[in-house]
Amino acid sequence: MQDRYFYAPREGHGLKHNPIASIVGPRPIGWISTVCEDGSLNLAPYSFFGIFNYAPPIVAFASAGMKDTLRNAIRQGEFVVNVVTQPLAQAMNLSSSSIVGSEFELTQLESAPSTRIATPRVAASPVSLECQVLEDFPLRDRQHDPVGSHFLLAEVIGVSIERTLIVDGVFNWGQTRTVVRAGGAADYHWIGADNLLRMRRPD
Repeated sequence: MQDRYFYAPREGHGLKHNPIASIVGPRPIGWISTVCEDGSLNLAPYSFFGIFNYAPPIVAFASAGMKDTLRNAIRQGEFVVNVVTQPLAQAMNLSSSSIVGSEFELTQLESAPSTRIATPRVAASPVSLECQVLEDFPLRDRQHDPVGSHFLLAEVIGVSIERTLIVDGVFNWGQTRTVVRAGGAADYHWIGADNLLRMRRPD
């Protein structure tokens, strides 16, 4: 038996569950709130999400198809990224449902006003990023054919953090118990101070 398992993604992985999302992970979850055209609030999690620049901070997420979150963000030109913590995990999972109506009502979550944009944040989330859209474009494969997903880039223009998470002038990330997507069919992890590894970059 060979000591490596190889597969070409276009030819299928041959396993019970596609491993690529587990290999490139765990992934942060962008729990994104937007405002619909009728004024109702939308909330949905995106684990194809990340930060891609430091100053100014630029975040991005990919959407499989033109879903409500993407459509709302493009139309409004803004959205809020709410950090998912362990106590909010079940609500986050429920908000991924395909429903008619507001996920805020479905999850019984309260909204709170943002500071720099009109889109509200999740009141119970300890950290939120207020974002203005920079650009969006369809993702394409190596033959330049559209793959059905869209990529949206946005600049973070406001950051809201619960004061208890700032200790001696430093954001105490380990206290938040941030939930991340592990890639399995139903797998998530939370990250805390007990699994912190500190390594300073070489000079």
